[in-house]
Amino acid sequence: MGGAQKWLRGIGIVGVVIALILGAGWVLVGPDWRALIAHPPSGRDVLFWSNAQRDAAFRMMDHLPLIIESRPIPRGETVRPLSEGAPLDLSAEIDLDAYLDAQNAAALVILQDGKIRLERYGNRFAPEGRWTSFSVAKSLTSTLVGAAIADGYIESLDDPVAKYIPDLAGSPYDDVTVAQLLTMTSGVAWNEDYEDPASDVALFDKAEPQPGAHGIVTYMRGLARAHPPGEVWNYSTGETNLIGILVSSATGKPVSDYLSEKIWAPYGMEQDATWLLGQDGHEISGCCIQAATRDYARFGQFILDGGVTADGPILPSDWLPSATLKQADIGEAGFGYGFQWWTRDDGAFMADGIFGQGIFIDPARNLVIASNANWTSALGLRDGEWPARDAFYTAVQRALDAEAAE
Repeated sequence: MGGAQKWLRGIGIVGVVIALILGAGWVLVGPDWRALIAHPPSGRDVLFWSNAQRDAAFRMMDHLPLIIESRPIPRGETVRPLSEGAPLDLSAEIDLDAYLDAQNAAALVILQDGKIRLERYGNRFAPEGRWTSFSVAKSLTSTLVGAAIADGYIESLDDPVAKYIPDLAGSPYDDVTVAQLLTMTSGVAWNEDYEDPASDVALFDKAEPQPGAHGIVTYMRGLARAHPPGEVWNYSTGETNLIGILVSSATGKPVSDYLSEKIWAPYGMEQDATWLLGQDGHEISGCCIQAATRDYARFGQFILDGGVTADGPILPSDWLPSATLKQADIGEAGFGYGFQWWTRDDGAFMADGIFGQGIFIDPARNLVIASNANWTSALGLRDGEWPARDAFYTAVQRALDAEAAE
């Protein structure tokens, strides 16, 4: 064999070895990273990612510091167990497999009396995985306001917002109270159109903060007044982001630390969570907690239990009856809005996030349903995922009522 042939053969062997190493690495990184590498997110603007990008990234948002940074929400030393209850039979009400497939569901956990009645996973997701919450985080953020009132950091819901966020003085938020911020009845104009790249919800994270101010405060103080405070409900993620600033300003702590201190650690969540950060380094409080679905279910149980942890009650006694009651008319029969909770006229209430995230709580049946998904559109209206999920909640209620009647 000539020298050239030997050299080429050597190069071929080296190439095979390199290919094998790369192939082994591709296998070892695991399916989540492989999916993310195959469908990398196009910047921070999740509203305009493709379906494949969302499928890959929703479970990995806090693994992408070059795109978006996060802050940990540490769990405590003791995990609150979720014991197994009797399996819940939904066959008389719904084809569960077809429903989960149509939802593009990642996880479904149903608790009754604090026990797991049903738990299912899909879309390559598993119990140890963490999925982003989107606006489910709003209900956690508002609960921290209750904790801050109990701790004496916030004096009253009737206080003006600018008392805790002085940079809002002289803006349309001058006459807005903490309660009006919680119920999204500030009267300040805001566009929450998830499909419009020029909407406020698409633009707020791009705001350049004024010196010494938070980006979201800079953005919100530049908005116009549309109605007098307290008269008209208008859904605004920006206002929940202000609630997060309010809590961190009043307590002197990042909201991720305060959430860990008051709920995540003492209630016994099984995994650390994370909170994604805005461009200004503050938690995006209207969005973006990354957590295990079982821990979302535990948070629902915490609310159902009356806001009590191993440290005792963390909320004022009148907080949850007010927070989970219809405080604002949203113009849709059967539904309303409380303190960052969606309410149903049957007494149930919900935390709800775009693309299929949710915590449904029904005190009458001691029921919690936590679910994560990747819908084909943010609101789940294009292909009917949101109406189907609401119907699913009702189907679970009927199944439990049929059980109780036997």
